[in-house]
Amino acid sequence: MTDLAIAATALHKAYGEKMVLDGIDLAVPEGTIFALLGPNGAGKTTAVKILSTLISAGAGTGAIRIGGHDLAADPQAVRAAIGVTGQFSAVDGLITGEENMLLMADLHHLSKADGRRIAAELLERFDLTEAAKKPASTYSGGMKRRLDLAMTLVGSPRIIFLDEPTTGLDPRSRHNMWQIIRTLVADGVTVLLTTQYLEEADQLADRIAVLHDGRIAAEGTAEELKRLIPGGHVRLRFEDPSAYERAAVALPENVRDDQALSLQIPSDGTQGDLRAILDRLDAADVHADSLTVHTPDLDDVFFALTATPDQAEEALR
Repeated sequence: MTDLAIAATALHKAYGEKMVLDGIDLAVPEGTIFALLGPNGAGKTTAVKILSTLISAGAGTGAIRIGGHDLAADPQAVRAAIGVTGQFSAVDGLITGEENMLLMADLHHLSKADGRRIAAELLERFDLTEAAKKPASTYSGGMKRRLDLAMTLVGSPRIIFLDEPTTGLDPRSRHNMWQIIRTLVADGVTVLLTTQYLEEADQLADRIAVLHDGRIAAEGTAEELKRLIPGGHVRLRFEDPSAYERAAVALPENVRDDQALSLQIPSDGTQGDLRAILDRLDAADVHADSLTVHTPDLDDVFFALTATPDQAEEALR
């Protein structure tokens, strides 16, 4: 059985009358990427701050274990096991990239020789060697994010919290950061990622929890979450109007588009469901000129799970 890098039960946090986290449970296996997905104010950053010892949990919170350490009993051991990179860079723009790295090495009480060696290795790994002697204020947004993450890795943490790490990055820099995160996990690092980017969670996460109003509205793999939402369908297109009409009779649950000669048939996109549709067409001696499968994506899941009651009812129709 895979060990858990992060385990939290009944995580609570309130600010005055505002309940930010209302009893959420988290279980993140070692060497995986777990994404907390949700709109602004859903509680993502608050959860990261509690788990990374930056703020205390609220009354009613159960046990929290990070890297095998009890957060309440031994927060120092937790801090030694983790790294944290927030959506707002911790990079000091007044000093060079190398100096930022060496400062972090000092904070980890590394020797001068070890600090310089590790800084050089990480700067090379993150493609920052050429810019190492330049002030960090001259770095692009993507370079600053890479430097920020490199600084986080100076202490060789086995668990990393990434709080919206690609906010504000251009598409190329975002994809570069994704590849870096995948490489870390391939080396055995565990990542808890918060993001508002649906594609990011879809691309990276082994499991996703959708936060809404301080609670987990749904949790699972990306594919499991997509299956929660109706709306999948197969679209059949025809060149021959008579074939189109015969197909409409054979598949009476269709939504017609007479101008495009296309039929939309409800489907979950599985092989068995597609085979059943094709068998019914074969029985009617009809052949579609094109067939495309459409399944709900994380956008659909996100909007359905985080909508107001009226919006959710409309989305699920």
